[in-house]
Amino acid sequence: MKAMILAAGLGTRMRPLTDRTPKPMLPVAGMPLIEHHIRNCVSAGITDIVINHAYLGEQIENYLGNGGDFGCTIQYSREGEPLDTGGGIFRALPLLGGEPFIAMNADVWSDYPLKKLLGLALEKRTPLGKNSKLAHLVMTDNPSQHPRGDFYLQNGSISETGEGDKLTWTGIRIVHPALFDGCSDGVFSIVPLLKRAMSDGRVSGEYYGGRWFDIGTPERLREINELLAR
Repeated sequence: MKAMILAAGLGTRMRPLTDRTPKPMLPVAGMPLIEHHIRNCVSAGITDIVINHAYLGEQIENYLGNGGDFGCTIQYSREGEPLDTGGGIFRALPLLGGEPFIAMNADVWSDYPLKKLLGLALEKRTPLGKNSKLAHLVMTDNPSQHPRGDFYLQNGSISETGEGDKLTWTGIRIVHPALFDGCSDGVFSIVPLLKRAMSDGRVSGEYYGGRWFDIGTPERLREINELLAR
């Protein structure tokens, strides 16, 4: 299974730290944040990785190269201008192939074991049956900066409506390329596509209670570095 790391954001909330450095290259526990993702993939046996980038993306390429130093193969989807989460993945589909793949946001840190997802591969056959899953999302408890959560997780399915409290999406998921059927190249979010699939009962999910951090501000970057230093 291939993996994609979404690293094309502008990092505006991280300024001034991102004035000259792309957010995925900011240091966490002594190494660039994106290197944590690379090492997590490799440790799970995922060695075919695609990274999209835009803002100061050459720094990412210069540091990671072709992935050989990290035990993997890295291909790059160069966007110029950020295409958002949906447009970025859609542009990279020729590099990802026709089978389900893992995708993760570069601006989070987690100890979630990616190897779990290898056993949850979505249906590969084409065309897909009408009940085949198009995505699988890893959910977690709501952080203080996002108390209302994103979606409901009930009996292994993800939906917009439900009972109890919503959970927060970690930004870690399996995606089937068929989720993007009918899309065109451009700037768009993946969220409307997921919501459409949820309404058809085609998004599964799981809860993860381990460590997960959305590193969206300098304060949160400092917090995770202090935590990991302990």
